[in-house]
Amino acid sequence: MTFSEKCLECAQEGIVLLRNEGKMLPLVSADRVGVFGRAQKDWYRSGTGSGGSVHCDYSTNLVDSLLELENEGGSAAVDRNLLALYESWLVDNPFDNGGNLWAAEPYCQKEMDISKSLADSVACRSNKALFVIGRNTGEDKDYRDEDGSYRLTAQERSNLKAVCEAFESVCVVFNTSGIVDAGWLDDVDFKGHIKAVVYAWEGGQEGGRAVARVLAGKAYPSGKLSCSVARALADYPSSPWFAGKDGSVYREDIFVGYRYFMTFARDRILFPFGFGLSYADFELESPRAHFEPASDMADSKIVICARVRNRGKLYKGKEVLQVYYESPQGKLGKSVRSLSAFAKTEALAPGQSQDLELSFFIRDMASYDESGLTGNESCFVLEKGLYTFYVGTDSLSAAPVLLDGRKGLALECDVVVERLEQALAPAEAFPVLRPRIGGNEGALYEKDWSHTARTNAVDMTSRIRNRLPRGDAPVGFQGITFDSLKDDPSLLPRFIAQMDVRELSTILRGEGMLSDKVTRGIAAAFGGVSERLHSVFRMPCAGCADGPSGIRMDTGKEAHLMPSGTSLACSWNLPLVQELYAFEGQELFENGIDALLGPGMNIQRNPLGGRNFEYFSEDPLLSGLMACAELSGLRTKGFHGVIKHFATNNQETARREGNSVVSERALREIYLKPFEIAVRQGGAQAVMTSYNSLNGHWAASNYDLVNMVLRREWGFGGLVMTDWWACMNDCVTGGEPTVKNTAAMIRSGNNVYMVVDNDGAEENVFGDNIDSSLASSALTVGELQKSASQVVSFLLTCAVSRRKLGPLKDIPVFISRNIQLPPGSVIVEDGKQFPIREGEVVYIDSPCDACYSIRGEFKKDGDDLSQSVLHVLIDGDVAASFQCRTTMGSFIWAVAARVQIGKGQHEIRIQDAKPGIILKGLTFSSGEKNPVSLGFFK
Repeated sequence: MTFSEKCLECAQEGIVLLRNEGKMLPLVSADRVGVFGRAQKDWYRSGTGSGGSVHCDYSTNLVDSLLELENEGGSAAVDRNLLALYESWLVDNPFDNGGNLWAAEPYCQKEMDISKSLADSVACRSNKALFVIGRNTGEDKDYRDEDGSYRLTAQERSNLKAVCEAFESVCVVFNTSGIVDAGWLDDVDFKGHIKAVVYAWEGGQEGGRAVARVLAGKAYPSGKLSCSVARALADYPSSPWFAGKDGSVYREDIFVGYRYFMTFARDRILFPFGFGLSYADFELESPRAHFEPASDMADSKIVICARVRNRGKLYKGKEVLQVYYESPQGKLGKSVRSLSAFAKTEALAPGQSQDLELSFFIRDMASYDESGLTGNESCFVLEKGLYTFYVGTDSLSAAPVLLDGRKGLALECDVVVERLEQALAPAEAFPVLRPRIGGNEGALYEKDWSHTARTNAVDMTSRIRNRLPRGDAPVGFQGITFDSLKDDPSLLPRFIAQMDVRELSTILRGEGMLSDKVTRGIAAAFGGVSERLHSVFRMPCAGCADGPSGIRMDTGKEAHLMPSGTSLACSWNLPLVQELYAFEGQELFENGIDALLGPGMNIQRNPLGGRNFEYFSEDPLLSGLMACAELSGLRTKGFHGVIKHFATNNQETARREGNSVVSERALREIYLKPFEIAVRQGGAQAVMTSYNSLNGHWAASNYDLVNMVLRREWGFGGLVMTDWWACMNDCVTGGEPTVKNTAAMIRSGNNVYMVVDNDGAEENVFGDNIDSSLASSALTVGELQKSASQVVSFLLTCAVSRRKLGPLKDIPVFISRNIQLPPGSVIVEDGKQFPIREGEVVYIDSPCDACYSIRGEFKKDGDDLSQSVLHVLIDGDVAASFQCRTTMGSFIWAVAARVQIGKGQHEIRIQDAKPGIILKGLTFSSGEKNPVSLGFFK
């Protein structure tokens, strides 16, 4: 199977069939289908921003894929007249990508008007209609609760009304980055006509083909929702506090998604978490549970067994067996459903069955007592009482199952599962949601807002001082190199002791983007980024690339674009996702890249979250296990995934300024739990912190987050990096953040600042505060050495350590193609600036083979986070790249690359890959004063 075929298989399994009245689907050969909505052609394959910026060599859409199936025979016929109208209209109404600017693409595209007469004419030729709704968003851009974003536009409503009046059988297809408003599905204008509803998500380059095959019955739907679909946005408990300009207070606490709806508001569920239909007809036979004891009660297991049978007559399919538990409310208050285990069957033909066995540890049901209500402050506790278990195929319909013939597991006393220290508690108290104790167990609870989150009581100064690492006096280079460590890793302390402060500091600064010390066009280089580290200590330079849905190379080099994180999570198929990411590992190998910046695994707290498409689910277990599958797949090929964004990156609005105010309990049970699973079960070795502040301390310098929880509690020994151009504030006092507080980053346990300008790590071009902090004892040499040791240890596990150490920079060579210069070309001196614009061609005549530095004078207005890229092409290939966030409107000079240009004539162009850079001119300079002949032609 090829990578593309695996992408197709995964995209198909993530498609969720939510409604199929009258068995409208699958489409059959006798059907004639009218396809409405421009997304049938302009199919969304991924969200925007770094998570979706993969250059792939092709992508698929819905209608062309339906036509392919029709041409193969045995599939429904597409109304060609309607399609021709759309194709003609699209010529005059091209896709609006926002000028290719950062976060500028609109949420939706203009739609062709569907009049009653047009819909009626199509209905005369066709018996079924597909109505495609397209929405997209991404990094730096949350959805908004407005028409054309989370809600339908007036044009879409009008079009859908016309289609529903003309057709008895309409299928709505959501091609969206995440869930959007669906409360209108049974509005009076549409009721009785919308027979089928499909969430296709964004399935990567094969997404269009995948949904076509599912609709046509060439593949079967087996996806299950990884998030709850409510009747209205206001039904989500986080909506009143989501996406504030100063951040967000998480008052709903642990009651996220189905945990909230199942406890307080089942009537507000439109489609429940875990729900998804099939063309097959499944039933669960003889579900049963038994208790598997261990010497420690917390290590005992609940084992669930059930037989899944396809009792249908026509179609094969897959089903997902889901297990939930309900804990006693006790003193802490809990949700009435929590996912504890799941498994997906093999493809079952009609009449076939499969026996499944699932298990989980008793300890997994523990709740965190942040305040000592049970007498066990800062502990995970199993409160006494009855624990009941539910088995089914979604969170709402799962039915009780007996445990060894009893109603459940009865604990006669509290069981402490894990004793911890307070960490990450908020500075100020705020009300948090709890069920009002005293209601009937298993019934809906009233909301109780009388509880408050426990505030921080830790003396951070003492906590840090008592855990400072011991340092060693630098001894100078003693001949121990990185090669020595590969033979004997125990030499690491001696290797680090050879380095002075300048060398140690250089290791802790990544360079990028588009560094020419690693694969060109990727996000960052880190490790041996200076000539001395590289040539004397023989430290390799590792490269990492965006992720998570494929390799982003801003040179335009192509890679596979996989389905989004949400799409993959909706497959509920861990082995399949692992197989997909084994292919991704092979592609990392082929491109000489060491780590993929992904998976993204923040909780989908609210449907408006702009990066929800990168993330898996509202549920921490499903999110964590999906991350484990991806990491395992990459690891089979020897590569790393960098789990991100640690932590509470749940909104894009004000993502660099916002403060996430969260109780310690909600953090430990919900928002940190996926990361914990990825570290403790998935063996994650690399973590990226988030932009935001968490309870007053920016994540990149949050001591409790990184040193206490990640490293001390979870035993993580790997690499931690910041998000790109992140800010940090003081580990103790908090205060104003700055990109220069790298000392606080190091003290917190974070290793690498991502990123400083290319070739700027050794020179400290950002002017960070490492040296001044060492001088004032705000940072110790021991902390610097420990952090550098962790970077080096990680490099030893990277693919770059297995590659032969080459030069720090590869100088690309361009051999003349004997282009003939036009008459009248002007000879200019080596090093003289010349103007050039996109669309123009400059011909250069190099009198001999020589190395040239390509320099540019340019400016960029705007903010300091959105990325603009301008390429310099020699003979059609990218030779150099200028990457910029902002110059605050002032022209600056920068060296983009050094290249070797062969004797003869060469064609020079520029390409505005990510617009925003205004180029005044270029200079090709060598040290030999070689004249070049320039001819300017548009």
